[in-house]
Amino acid sequence: MRLKIRREALFLVLAAAVAVASIATFYFTRATTLKVAVAPKGGTEPALLQAYAEVLKARNKDIRLEILPFDGVRESAEALRAKKVDLAVVRPDIALPSNGLTLAVLREQAVIILTPEASGIAAMPDLAGKRLGFIAQRTADKALISELLEHDGITVSDRLEGQAVPQHGVALVGLEEGDIATALSEKRIDAVVTVTTPTTPAARRIVGIVRQASPDNGVRVIGEQDTTALVERMPKLAAVTIPAGLFGGNPRIPAEDVTTIGATYRLMARDSLSRSVAASVTQHLFEMRSDLAELHPAANAIHAPAYETTAEATSTKLPIHPGAIDYFEREQESFIERYETWIYLIAFFGGGIGSILAWLRQRLSRVRRERIEVATERLLEIRKQAGATSAPVHLTALADEIDELAAEIARFALHRHVEARTMGAATIAIETARATVMRKTGFPHGQQTSMLGAQSVD
Repeated sequence: MRLKIRREALFLVLAAAVAVASIATFYFTRATTLKVAVAPKGGTEPALLQAYAEVLKARNKDIRLEILPFDGVRESAEALRAKKVDLAVVRPDIALPSNGLTLAVLREQAVIILTPEASGIAAMPDLAGKRLGFIAQRTADKALISELLEHDGITVSDRLEGQAVPQHGVALVGLEEGDIATALSEKRIDAVVTVTTPTTPAARRIVGIVRQASPDNGVRVIGEQDTTALVERMPKLAAVTIPAGLFGGNPRIPAEDVTTIGATYRLMARDSLSRSVAASVTQHLFEMRSDLAELHPAANAIHAPAYETTAEATSTKLPIHPGAIDYFEREQESFIERYETWIYLIAFFGGGIGSILAWLRQRLSRVRRERIEVATERLLEIRKQAGATSAPVHLTALADEIDELAAEIARFALHRHVEARTMGAATIAIETARATVMRKTGFPHGQQTSMLGAQSVD
């Protein structure tokens, strides 16, 4: 049976190897798209993360964000818990998904209680029997305020017209920012409470309003002495320190550091998100924070969650994602470490493919050589058979077989590399076999033509 080996087979194997390498390159270098649940609607975080997504795309980073808006942080936390998203904005004191791990603290809010110096209110217990102006009146913020006051034995209630404030209670009086000064001057409220980030313009603005409404232009910031105990009892809350002089003024406000409790808005990832991807999200967020601040000032409030040891970070009631810890501790996986298994497999199979190609080339070369050697041996046999017979029919059949063998050798010589020694022996065998047949049939030797005489060996 004639063995047909085509050059295209080798090209096909090479093309397959190139295709595999191209697919692997595309897979390892393509950007990873993550779905992010953002909330609350109209709040700070949706705008901040939208800006982050745009900067990631503009800088062609390895992470892309698909922003999915939700009305509130309870809904965004539920989306993460249900694994509908990869990341989510979460406020732990409202809803904490069981599969959520912290990447970064986006914003830290604090319960800030302000009162004129002349009010006589110097500490939290002094608020008993007083009326507290409540700005914004969000349900979650009211719960946070209640937690703080009830720790000091003060019961929170909504003020009812015509009713006195309970001796051990405090009445929350809802009002707008623009009504603070009037409410204080008319004695409708004794102090003001708001839940906001202390460094925001809104916080400074409210402090300024209370100062202007104070007879002596003095403002006192009421703190909580037992923040450590509160956070220990309610770990979803956060201890917040308002540094002395944060709100300016002369005398400065506050006069000394004030501690209070608050809540955090966190960027959380599902616990199944790979460490390398979580590390990339965290790294880009912090490294591009200054650029994000130019687009959205809230980026200045982004900070890493506090922890002392790695064991503590992964075992607290608000654990941190191992990928974020890798970034914070500068232990991120390198490209080689991240794809070590894949690189090993590619190298292993790549080496195997290379060995197969080398073996195939060697095998093809040997098959061609063996085929020509078989044809050469047959030509030598034909020469002997031609010398032993004078029958015209037999000689004609031998002549046809010589032509066929010569053509087959020519095809191999034309399309494949053949060693000169092997090709030379084949050419001589063709010449001698043909010369013997021609002599037996009576043709002059000078009319003999070699089918390979003009051929060059590749």
